[in-house]
Amino acid sequence: MKGSFDKLKIGNKYFNSRLMLGTGKYKTPDDAIQSIESSECEIVTVAIRRLPTNLKDDTTSFLSNLDWNKLWLLPNTAGSQTAEEAIRMAFLGHELACQLGQEDNFFVKLEVISDPKYLLPDPLGTLKAAEFLIKKGFTVLPYINADPMLALHLEDLGCATVMPLGSPIGSGQGINNLTNIKIIIENSNVPVIVDAGIGTPSEATLAMELGADGVLLNTAVAQSKNPSQMAYAMNLGVQAGRLAYLAGRMEKKNYAIASSPLSQISKL
Repeated sequence: MKGSFDKLKIGNKYFNSRLMLGTGKYKTPDDAIQSIESSECEIVTVAIRRLPTNLKDDTTSFLSNLDWNKLWLLPNTAGSQTAEEAIRMAFLGHELACQLGQEDNFFVKLEVISDPKYLLPDPLGTLKAAEFLIKKGFTVLPYINADPMLALHLEDLGCATVMPLGSPIGSGQGINNLTNIKIIIENSNVPVIVDAGIGTPSEATLAMELGADGVLLNTAVAQSKNPSQMAYAMNLGVQAGRLAYLAGRMEKKNYAIASSPLSQISKL
């Protein structure tokens, strides 16, 4: 039922899948490749700091074994502690995307994290870097705390999405910021991608049932006992949540209502 009527639009690009997958923390390159294939995702995010400077000459990276005619690279600025570092990483990310044949790819997952202990995104650094990169023509997908006002400010700047965390990155705690994420979804006019903290397919489903436009995850798949199988489960969870959101759940009631008719069926 994943028809063309329900594509995800980010910037000027359309995607069938609403699941985005990271590429870190896998035990083996084969696990990463098989998970990406099983997930049926179309957007793959890669930390720019982990990439070789020349992808075409690199034969050891699993990236060379992915079909970049079907996948869209989302370079991310992970590891950047300041806006200036993130900006440099974004430009390098575009150069690396060009090496994969995606010359029109100016996407960047913007991460500015100055806190080494809790790894929470820096709102001021994120705003500063986002404003600069948008002016330079980048399609900016900012990773943020679940802060409704910050989300509005980033949307006003021209960000293509907002990406609030469900809970601290890599924690697997699920969606701990339910109320704020609901507010962000309600007020946003750009796609809302729940990013970080999701540990199970049911949590991915919950994010989509809330009305999120997509989910980005990594550790839940990479650190599972069977990454490929977990990736497939996440794919189904995201699809189920999206379909449920579009269908519209029944109204909650404070009392029981019989599902069978109370009156006797007339005899024929």
